[in-house]
Amino acid sequence: MRVVLDTNIILDIALRRENHFLNSSAVFKKIDSSVVYGFVTATTITDIYYIAKKEKGHQITIDFISNLIEIIDVIGIDRQVIIESLASKITDFEDAVQSVSSFLNNIDYIITRNKKDFSESEVKAITPKEFLDLIENKKV
Repeated sequence: MRVVLDTNIILDIALRRENHFLNSSAVFKKIDSSVVYGFVTATTITDIYYIAKKEKGHQITIDFISNLIEIIDVIGIDRQVIIESLASKITDFEDAVQSVSSFLNNIDYIITRNKKDFSESEVKAITPKEFLDLIENKKV
């Protein structure tokens, strides 16, 4: 199974967001243990840096990203992704980019806490809890 982690899932881990850290880190552990293949988009990496740097500082954020990309692959964003994202029914451009790049890279699920933002996505969006339930129930 191939999954894309939405920016909010990575930030839950990087910033140890209290209400979301456990499920998001459990998803990440499944990727780290090679149960599934995890991806983020290249734009997610820059968003993580921009947001996490404000709270954690430059070096801690760089170290986090360096460790992250040892475990998770990065999907590139090219002209085709941008063109299709601009034409997408998904109104949030960042989410459209993640959705389109996920579709073009044969991703099975987008893991996010904001499923409604991906209601028009061609790739199904699920929450961390739904993903963990899928894995546990071996419906993958």
